[in-house]
Amino acid sequence: MKNIRNFSIIAHIDHGKSTLADRLIQICNMVTDRQFKDQILDNMDIERERGITIKSQTFCLPYKAKDGKKYILNLVDTPGHVDFSYEVARALDSCEGALLLVDAAQGIEAQTLANLFLAMESDLEIIPVINKIDLPSADPEAVALQIEEDLGLDGELIQQCSAKTGEGVDNILEAIVQHLPAPEGDPQAPLQALIFDANYDPFRGTVISCRIVNGRVKAGDTIIFMSNQAAYRVEEVGVFRLTRESVKELSAGEIGYILAGVKTVSDTRAGDTITLKERPCSKPLPDFKAIQQVVFSSIYPISTDDYEDLTAALEKLKLNDASLTFQKDSSTALGFGFRCGFLGLLHLEVVQERLEREFDIPIILTVPSVVYRFYLQDGTMKEIDNPAYFPDPGGIDRTEEPFIKATIHMPERYMGSVMNLCMERRGENTNYHYPMPGRIEFTCELPLAEVIYDFYDKLKSLTQGYGSFDYELQDYRPSDLVKLDILVNGERVDALSQLVHRANSRARGLHACERLKEEIPRQMFKIAIQGAIGGTIISRTTISALRKDVTAKCYGGDISRKRKLLEKQKAGKKRMKTVGNVDIPQKAFLSVLKSDQG
Repeated sequence: MKNIRNFSIIAHIDHGKSTLADRLIQICNMVTDRQFKDQILDNMDIERERGITIKSQTFCLPYKAKDGKKYILNLVDTPGHVDFSYEVARALDSCEGALLLVDAAQGIEAQTLANLFLAMESDLEIIPVINKIDLPSADPEAVALQIEEDLGLDGELIQQCSAKTGEGVDNILEAIVQHLPAPEGDPQAPLQALIFDANYDPFRGTVISCRIVNGRVKAGDTIIFMSNQAAYRVEEVGVFRLTRESVKELSAGEIGYILAGVKTVSDTRAGDTITLKERPCSKPLPDFKAIQQVVFSSIYPISTDDYEDLTAALEKLKLNDASLTFQKDSSTALGFGFRCGFLGLLHLEVVQERLEREFDIPIILTVPSVVYRFYLQDGTMKEIDNPAYFPDPGGIDRTEEPFIKATIHMPERYMGSVMNLCMERRGENTNYHYPMPGRIEFTCELPLAEVIYDFYDKLKSLTQGYGSFDYELQDYRPSDLVKLDILVNGERVDALSQLVHRANSRARGLHACERLKEEIPRQMFKIAIQGAIGGTIISRTTISALRKDVTAKCYGGDISRKRKLLEKQKAGKKRMKTVGNVDIPQKAFLSVLKSDQG
């Protein structure tokens, strides 16, 4: 055990975590030049397309130190985006140390701090690493000073490297071996293994990623999950390399996988403890901290026949993404579906794309919302995240919405435009200070509903990508909320209903109407698209009708012949409008969620 090191790479978005992981894998000769590709651990198509890490990945590296000793290094590469912070928290619980990467050009940013605090909560040993020292704008001395003064980390431990060129990466491996502690645990004690991730293999069942804390496990053992007492016989244990590699046994301190033919997806839960049936441990390991969903949206299959498939797909996706929650939901227009909780809009987009790509299920998403509190005149309080359950406006005494404390790090030249953006979004109690020359840390209290819509996209545009954003939930505050309904051809589309602040209702209604006008195909009759609060129409656009020229054959003669034909056409269109149905394409639902371009 003293020759094992379990460590994680944590950092802000785009500070070079996956690139450093590539270099570490190459230096340890775990991949040939022919097999190598950039961001080798990002194995999902969606990760490679977007250039971000979504899932934390584990890799077992054999390393021979300069003193000749052989070590096993278990590397966990983590995401940087705030929407996937739960992935980071779970990865850190399986490690003893962490490399904290900081960009030599941009310095400490919002997620750098957030991930540092997560690592400190898990009581990890931290090695600060200044990356991208090869950039022309790099200033490693200033960043080193920042790390010492702002983060309070030991300046002597700071490593400098360029993950892109490989410069200084050898020293990082030596620092891991010298400064990070070896795992603790007793291989002779009863088995205690913590599940920190899992995914579904259609041929082998659930692949359980776990950290062995005490004891050992091998093929042939009978294991039980302590949360539900489900028992399974182990078929294979192993470690993660480029592919899964089986080993004879996993012992205390190691990170690896267990295959036990688990076909019941709900039996495996991240944070659960595995032990042996013949020799169980006395108590389970501490569970992961419960996650707080902030964005809620309903998912419906386009075809009702796909409902069972969608249920199975969500179960399998939850295995691999423990921060996703869902419960059954139904809608008069869309049938049966699920009300899902997400950690942010990017998380919602990723789940929607994974359902369509990995499970081939086309779905419809409703407008995202947050949890509002409605205090009724009879003294009761209701928490509502779905516009379908909006109470009778006459019985509402007052309403409250959640507020967050947003922290934005940016170069000072963008201060004015970011402040305007926050004021537009009903920001309060703004404050700022200068953590280092030329950079501002701006704090502001904002309604969460204003942030989930398109705030992050706008912030990135205004700061040319240099602004970083992090938030924490604060409290509930009084608000004037209304339910905005969208009517297409006089019929209410409940998937497009949303709860909004009264001051923003007209702008949001106009935006939805304009977007639908672009996406809904023209019919033989006029289609009115309206935004309504109760019985009051607050916005409207009209999709004009396709018009056949019925007077083309009329040449010469009296004008009344043409008028007669036009009147006949008009009556036909009127009749069509009363009986005609309008099919709304799926991309129209998604277009309403997206903000205005430009």
